[in-house]
Amino acid sequence: MIPRHLQITIALLLLAVLLTGIILIKLEQHEKAKTQAAELAPVALTAESKPEHIRILVAYDDDQALRWRDTDSPMPQDRALRAEEVLRAVLAQYTQLPSPHPLSRAAEIKEVFLVGDNTLLVNTNAAFADNHPSGITPEELTITSLIETVSANVPGIERVKFLVEGKERETLAGHMDLASFYDIKMVHDMAREFE
Repeated sequence: MIPRHLQITIALLLLAVLLTGIILIKLEQHEKAKTQAAELAPVALTAESKPEHIRILVAYDDDQALRWRDTDSPMPQDRALRAEEVLRAVLAQYTQLPSPHPLSRAAEIKEVFLVGDNTLLVNTNAAFADNHPSGITPEELTITSLIETVSANVPGIERVKFLVEGKERETLAGHMDLASFYDIKMVHDMAREFE
């Protein structure tokens, strides 16, 4: 038979392990909640950001047209962050209700990377592509309006590529190519067809 003092010691050790496990689980849940809250919180303006008057090219499905709109948005000096903000400004037009070119309210630009001085990688979330209306015209309007807006507000960008959740994807919603880089000059020609 196990001595009583050893039984008490083992019971206390088991209790300590159980309490430690519960505390670790609670801490992990707390950290997850903080991370999710931080992801959902609006991006704070950096010291470099200042409100600026910008032009965005907005798609109108009813007319199958693109039209320039003026808006004010906080604009950082960093070119990649600037591109990210102008893309979000366009997407905000499409995710609001009513929208001239409705996209899923869950669609978002996750991040933008500048490769070298002239190439932009745009990483979207899955909802941007998975829930995008299918059809060559709606897809072409989306891609053209995003790229033209970047070109108008971030000088020196010559090529743009779209990723979905950090990975290459064949098409946006079955038609517009997402596997290739878009040349800004070619997109200018596409935009002229819709203006």
